[in-house]
Amino acid sequence: MVLVKDKKTKIIDEFKVHARDTGSAEVQIAILTERINILGGHFKQHKNDFHSRRGLLSLVGRRRRLLEYLKAKDTKKYEEVLTKLKLRK
Repeated sequence: MVLVKDKKTKIIDEFKVHARDTGSAEVQIAILTERINILGGHFKQHKNDFHSRRGLLSLVGRRRRLLEYLKAKDTKKYEEVLTKLKLRK
């Protein structure tokens, strides 16, 4: 259920805007998407884990707000992030 450091650095390397970027909207959206996917697998095994489900809804809301921000700021990057992460909007 935890995002491994190696996986996280790989995600950051793929989505970073500049050399030392770790907090841009693109990177945050990619990390949140990976955490959401991990929790999705967790819920297939643990159907009644309602406390983690609340955390999942929080992550989805945060990702949605970041996507709205990115769409307003730069629609081209928004479309690129959606295609890279295979998200539909």
